[in-house]
Amino acid sequence: MPKELSMIVEPETEPTTALDDPSLYYSRELSWLAFNDRVLEEAIDDRNPLLERLKFMAIFSTNLDEYFMIRVAALKQQLAAEVHKRSNDGRLPNEQLAAISERLRPSLERFARLLRDELMPALSREGIAIRDYADLSDAQRDELRVLFEERVFPVLTPLAVDQGHPFPYISNLSLSLGVEMYESTDDGPELHFARVKVPQSLPRLIPLPGGENQQHYVLLEDLIAHNLDALFPGMEIRASYRFRVTRDADLDLQEDEADDLLRMIESELRKRRFGEPVRLEVEASMPDRLRAMLLDALSLGDADLYALDAMLGTNDLFALVALDRPELHETPFTPAIPKRLVGESDIFAAIREGDIMLHHPYESFDPVVQFVKAAANDPHVLAIKQTLYRTSGDSPIVNALVEAAENGKQVAALIELKARFDEENNIHWARNLERVGAHVVYGFPGLKVHAKVILVVRDEPDGIRRYVHFGTGNYNDKTAKVYTDLSLFTCRPELGADVTHLFNRLTGFSKTTRYGKLLVAPTTLRAGFVELIERETQNALAGRRSGIVAKLNAISDKRMVQSLYRASQAGVPIELIVRGMCELRPGVPGVSETIRVRSIVGRFLEHSRVFVFENDGEREVYMGSADWMGRNLDRRVETVVPVLDSALREYLCNGILETLERDNCKTRFLQSDGTYVRRFPDDGVPLFSAHSVLLEAAKAL
Repeated sequence: MPKELSMIVEPETEPTTALDDPSLYYSRELSWLAFNDRVLEEAIDDRNPLLERLKFMAIFSTNLDEYFMIRVAALKQQLAAEVHKRSNDGRLPNEQLAAISERLRPSLERFARLLRDELMPALSREGIAIRDYADLSDAQRDELRVLFEERVFPVLTPLAVDQGHPFPYISNLSLSLGVEMYESTDDGPELHFARVKVPQSLPRLIPLPGGENQQHYVLLEDLIAHNLDALFPGMEIRASYRFRVTRDADLDLQEDEADDLLRMIESELRKRRFGEPVRLEVEASMPDRLRAMLLDALSLGDADLYALDAMLGTNDLFALVALDRPELHETPFTPAIPKRLVGESDIFAAIREGDIMLHHPYESFDPVVQFVKAAANDPHVLAIKQTLYRTSGDSPIVNALVEAAENGKQVAALIELKARFDEENNIHWARNLERVGAHVVYGFPGLKVHAKVILVVRDEPDGIRRYVHFGTGNYNDKTAKVYTDLSLFTCRPELGADVTHLFNRLTGFSKTTRYGKLLVAPTTLRAGFVELIERETQNALAGRRSGIVAKLNAISDKRMVQSLYRASQAGVPIELIVRGMCELRPGVPGVSETIRVRSIVGRFLEHSRVFVFENDGEREVYMGSADWMGRNLDRRVETVVPVLDSALREYLCNGILETLERDNCKTRFLQSDGTYVRRFPDDGVPLFSAHSVLLEAAKAL
């Protein structure tokens, strides 16, 4: 922890600014777009390997798709319902939508220019290219024509648009070709229009024939566009243009009427691709008359139209990112195993020796998997209880739970069916667990269970002992390789008792709202955080040592921001590491002068949540699953656990947080106007990459 957080600060004069003033809050929606711009900056940064830069382009595009499907769709729903509630920064829904449209366009222009003029030429120099069909040799086109006729043509379904054929339904995120063609008639040529869907069942990147060009490709839509004569014999093709539609994809859950959550979600999943349109993307060359026709057919306005002079749907570039070209990727690494666990065959014995903390991905996720596997096969284990929010496609943890149930253990799994875009995956795992006799709870209509907790109950010679794993991230062995998260193993009786109460509340009729050590949403978490911040505020006012460090994904809860403002007005030094959205404005005179906000976007996705309170020298440290957002504090089940081991507190503060605060490669500081300024080292100061330093430190374990 920085030294300044332990200093004694003289109290400030009485504040004069009302803390509900909209000018003290930055737009949540624009703050998210600023975060995605920081992702784009990583694609721009030529210090990153080439395919890593392309990866950030694909992430930028994928992020934006979800943003429109959820955030923009929600604002459009408010507008349709004539909701006139203002955001924290004072905007009505229509004003927010206008601001999003205006703010996003320069970013998309920069994105398209980077892809077209820099990254694609650089890839081509490395022997990786997406070729224009028109530039291919006759022999290559002949071979592709055969491929088109054999594999693509049978899948295509051209849909005419005229008086007898209404405009077809365009499914969510589907790429289409709008085709203009002429038909010869006695009265002269007659213009027609048709839509051809680019099938998602076929690979979008088609390898070019020829051994020397195995990493040269053509786009599926380009292949279709140059063979349209096969679809429309007897017609003269005038032109074709790519377009892509994004729809509202948030599930419409009628929570008050939900008596069967599983069936309700399955029903809504079938409707997801039929949500209302929220965005139309077109290639820049599409003429205005066709743009207008598409907008009218989709009931969208000009602000919803985004014309790009680049490939549409660039999330498909992940296929190129996956190429086996080590020289164009970051140097691979093997996550470390802490010395305490190396060669340790009894993980329960290791936990009994003392609490264990892992910092993923620098340290391996395997011990978490082994913890569940060991419990599944240990004859002394009586029960395993676990929350599951997002898991991998072939989850070793869920497979271990299945094995435990088959071995006669009592297995209880809280599987959150409402984990957005993972609903189908979670339904699959829920049914697998039910088949082997596990107790499966599907969550609750009005709450998402976002907590990351495993409880193992073991019968030992000295009595029943409870082993607990707390995580800041999902039980997903795939994302654990790229998300920075924390794992805490403990068998402390007081924490085991709290987790038992938590599971009893989740699976039964327990009305427990009080916990000994845990902070749990939606019951005690908000009040607990406010109390901790207020204590620092009072310490500062009394001239005692105070300070707050918080590392989160997002801050958008107005009441939490106001608590931080009051603490700052009292003189509390506050360091915030916020990867994504942040509605708080730091550095505002008389309001937030002692608050500093930084964002780190780099090789790994910063996902862990850590909270440090100076407490007049008796420092308290917490970790958990919750951000400072209204949904996390009030509408989710979340857990935040105190780190009770002094060595682990020291490791979190001085080993992790201080390393992140020294970063001068991937850090951007938030300004009071909502912009971010990238941090660069001073003259003579060497580059310090926190991610690289933490990787090297893990190798030394």
